Amino acid sequence: MTATSTAVLFIDMQEGFFEFPDLADHRELLVGEANWLAAVARSGGHRVYVANTVHRPDRSTWTLKMLEDGQGFNFEGSQQAEPLDGLDLRPTAVLAKTRDSAFFGTGLAERLRADGIRRLVLAGVTAESCVSATGRDAFAHDFEVVYARLAIASSDADRGWRDLDNLSADFRQQILDRPDLQRLLGCA
Repeated sequence: MTATSTAVLFIDMQEGFFEFPDLADHRELLVGEANWLAAVARSGGHRVYVANTVHRPDRSTWTLKMLEDGQGFNFEGSQQAEPLDGLDLRPTAVLAKTRDSAFFGTGLAERLRADGIRRLVLAGVTAESCVSATGRDAFAHDFEVVYARLAIASSDADRGWRDLDNLSADFRQQILDRPDLQRLLGCA
């Protein structure tokens, strides 16, 4: 495969998600792993994409759950919607999303195809929702998926990693650690 056939996609590496105590504990490790992964991807000639959840205060982009609870978050221009302090991803593209999957309503599949991408390395939060939803949709769009184990956090580790293990088994998606990611993303 060529260097442009694999890309890294970071999902929801934003301040708002790390207000939750279960994720706040993973913040420092996740920022470090994300920076490492982005640097390895760039040095290997691979593209880096970022998908951020951003909502409007007028409720027009809110999910059913947000509407039922009467509470939105990650509003455009808010501190919650900002990238985590210390991130150095230097993305090729930043996409705004309003649902768990980075493919829903973002044009991501078309963008990836136009850029010659066939395989995605997924990283970010959370394993049990946005990362797994994006992995499922990537499969539906005929992209190969790799999960970057140390660059993914979960607010419920048992459930989150069980979800990713199931996707790995069902869709032949890999969960890789640093050495295997280094080999995958190394030189073009």
